[in-house]
Amino acid sequence: MFLPALRSLSLMVALDLYLYRQIIHACPVLEELTIRDGEVPDVLSICGGTVVEHASIKRLVIVTPLPDGTDYNLSTYYFESSRQTVRFRAPSLVCLDYSSFVFKEYQVDDLDSLVEARLSLKLWWTPMSLTVADGLTTLHLSPDSLEVFHFCCKSMPCLCSTTLLLYPIESNKQKSWQVMPLLLKSCPNLQTLVFKKKRKRIKKMKEVCCLQTCRVKLLEISDYGGYFQELKQMSHFLDNLECLETLKVGVNPDKNSEFVRDDVMALPRLSSKCTIQFI
Repeated sequence: MFLPALRSLSLMVALDLYLYRQIIHACPVLEELTIRDGEVPDVLSICGGTVVEHASIKRLVIVTPLPDGTDYNLSTYYFESSRQTVRFRAPSLVCLDYSSFVFKEYQVDDLDSLVEARLSLKLWWTPMSLTVADGLTTLHLSPDSLEVFHFCCKSMPCLCSTTLLLYPIESNKQKSWQVMPLLLKSCPNLQTLVFKKKRKRIKKMKEVCCLQTCRVKLLEISDYGGYFQELKQMSHFLDNLECLETLKVGVNPDKNSEFVRDDVMALPRLSSKCTIQFI
């Protein structure tokens, strides 16, 4: 098999590692690759996204689903016995969307072109190390990914990201909030911080505030409801982000938007340049 002109490929079936690599190598100009492994434990072949080596791929999407009701003992045994290492070598990769479990070891080479990464990680065990591409400017993190950082990383590598997008952190994800100071300190160039969609009861960050050294200029909070804890957190941001220039607030349509807006506008701001926009 040889597909010399194919630029986009989606693999939605479980194959062994040898067949995956044969198919990918048969596409020399491939630019977009999506791999969705079979569901555990019905199809025990979680291998397609563990080794990706290709010179021309620019966008890579890898999804390893684990449905509710999975036999975790069986799944864990499979992970431990068959796939302990993930290896990426993609010098042209610009965008990575990776949703999977934390494997024991990651071998990541030639990702100097990577600009945007979307990570949704879940724990199986503690990984050996965490490596981040130097040119990464936009980083999307799920609550599970933050929890992985909390349990697996005693220290964070310095991130070059200028934009950080965090997805809903629920009240039961306490560890996700606890890693926030570590994450923000690891992003000295961070200029845009975005909290996407609705958060339930919000945990306040440590009193020794990591925001005071944060150079964020744009803060965006979506689905804001104006609850007491949300207002308290909003005040916490405005009291400590001295470089903040723009606060964008998406107001929950179910709330009295005029009342919610008045409460936000009345909050004191450390930055004299800060303007508030409702979106």
